[in-house]
This record gives sequence, C-alpha cells and structure tokens, in this order.
Amino acid sequence: MKSAQNTVASRLRDGDAIDRAIVATHRRVILRHRQLNVPLVIWRDGKVVEVSPDSIELPVADVAT
Repeated sequence: MKSAQNTVASRLRDGDAIDRAIVATHRRVILRHRQLNVPLVIWRDGKVVEVSPDSIELPVADVAT
C-alpha cells in the first residue's frame, strides 16, 4: 500500500498536472452541456444561477498533453 500512497503524493505535488486536469474537465462539461442544450448551474454574486452554456467561454485546451 505504501507505493500507492507514494504515487498519490507525487501526483498531488504536480500542480501543473492538476491544473491541466481541471481545465480539461471544465472544457468537457461546457461542451457536454452545449451538446445537450441544458443550462450550466454556477455560483454568481452569492447566488446559484442557471446560465446558457453558450454564454460561458470555452477554456483553451492544453496542447502539451
């Protein structure tokens, strides 16, 4: 089990990989909502609101991955 913990710890130390994964997931969520034509639910000005997925800028995909 120790090797699994070392793997998790080393991945958590790689902040760039985590950032790329978050951007990729953000991009996939927006694209999926656009495909299904369903609103995104976001937090804005202290409230939960529904917005059109077309109104959200699509993050640029990292070409290095």
